[in-house]
Amino acid sequence: MTWSQIYAPLGGIGVSALVASIPVVVLLALLAFWHVRAHLAALIALAVAGSIAIFVYGMPVKLALASAGYGAAFGLLPIGWLILNAIFIYQLSVETGQFAVLQKQIASVSGDRRIQALLIAFSFGAFIEGAAGFGAPVAISGALLIGLGFKPLQAAKLALIGNTAPVAFGSLGTPLVTLAPLTGLDLLQLSAMVGRQLPFFSLIVPFWLVAAQVGWRGMVSVWPACFVAGASFGLVQFLVSNFHGPWLVDIVAGGVSLFSVVVLMRFWKPAEEQANPAPTSGPTSAAAAEAAGSPAWKAWLPWIFLTAFVFAWGMPQIKGLLDSWYAPQIPVPELHNAVIKMPPVAPKPTPDAAMFKLNLLSATGTALLLAGIASAFALRVGLRRALRIYGQTLWRVRVSLLTISAMMALGFTTKYSGTDTTMGLALAGTGWWFPFFSPIIGWLGVALTGSDTSSNVLFGNLQKVTAEQLGLSPLLTCAANSSGGVMGKMIDAQSIVVASVATGGHPDSPTAGAILRAVFWHSVALAILVGIFIMLQAYVFPGMIPK
Repeated sequence: MTWSQIYAPLGGIGVSALVASIPVVVLLALLAFWHVRAHLAALIALAVAGSIAIFVYGMPVKLALASAGYGAAFGLLPIGWLILNAIFIYQLSVETGQFAVLQKQIASVSGDRRIQALLIAFSFGAFIEGAAGFGAPVAISGALLIGLGFKPLQAAKLALIGNTAPVAFGSLGTPLVTLAPLTGLDLLQLSAMVGRQLPFFSLIVPFWLVAAQVGWRGMVSVWPACFVAGASFGLVQFLVSNFHGPWLVDIVAGGVSLFSVVVLMRFWKPAEEQANPAPTSGPTSAAAAEAAGSPAWKAWLPWIFLTAFVFAWGMPQIKGLLDSWYAPQIPVPELHNAVIKMPPVAPKPTPDAAMFKLNLLSATGTALLLAGIASAFALRVGLRRALRIYGQTLWRVRVSLLTISAMMALGFTTKYSGTDTTMGLALAGTGWWFPFFSPIIGWLGVALTGSDTSSNVLFGNLQKVTAEQLGLSPLLTCAANSSGGVMGKMIDAQSIVVASVATGGHPDSPTAGAILRAVFWHSVALAILVGIFIMLQAYVFPGMIPK
């Protein structure tokens, strides 16, 4: 059975887009206003999306069910697998007392909570985004912030806002590596174009992050640290993306930003320090006492192993070798090559390959598991104790795994039914204003799919076709899809759930709806700023576009 997507089933793109947006509106309303639990809200929105796909878009029932099943499985492998093992490393660090040592080391750089937010949510989070992505930066940064005494809701909010500027180059440049062959554009030129858009926002985000934390007045008193964190990151982001490529941008820029702030703290301090109250939870006194007597460098071992394993797993040679051994491509029953993409989303009618990849040894999540095993060995954690910690971690995230599966089922249903493409086409029909709406399309794609890579796959060719029709640079609009998409990362369902898991387990832990309300308008405002900037590049500063 094959089925061709239709993008205006009600006769016009505008009215069709309104109907297509209903599942998204239902999901956001249930989370933000009715405080429905995330997994229930996702299941309700999934039922609405499935009904629209079948009864409005004419999608065969088998294909709709297969799409939802494919998304649910993808939610477990690799996303849920990654989150489980990232939290395991954190729990291992806490149980052994090494996390308390790490907290003291970070606090020794500065006891000011604004500086700590910059170091962890922005600089260190960007470093992890470059190596892992897929929610790992939010999970790890959120846990670290709580350990330093941040309120759970504030920790989630800061981790999400900080994880914006690096996303387009995340996971060793995966979003752009995926976008280039899809659109036929040169990868290095795409990297350079994004590297001429995001550095401006890399400079802004640290100021925005601290202002969201303590207000604009509290931000002004630490502006040198905000400037050093953002300027060092943005400068290196520009240089590496323009003169090397997309692969190591976040890793190098995040490391330089972290080092630059640490150096600044040796010569400058805030006039008035704002410290967090002492954390109310942490490792047992016995574990803390044992860790306090060990070398300070041991506290970094889990994070060193994390970086090393994830970096090695992401290298093309190793990744390709492991994929050939342990990651067979399995066609999704009933769905593989059954959905036909139509112009202008594709140049011609094109079957959509639906291959489920068994991401076992080749997945980033497995790299994190191996990092955890190595950490357990290095920290002399016995097998029985390590298994107990892993079991506790699995129990802690059990509902979240269900939520992620439901969210991804919703995203895949909208993708294969074509409803998200309808919304994109509605924005693409804006003519002269298209450069403004071009990054908004990317923002919408990430908000719906949870991935800048997925948004590029979904809307990359649409951006190129529309730009050519309007006489604009396809390089500009395709890069804008990725650059604008990063601002949607803080509100996508996957990130919200990851933040909720990472900051859960405390008396005042936030719900997914509370986190969404805390970051939604930040996401919208930053996306609008990206749209304005792309307009300027299109009509005022076209010389910024690589030739």
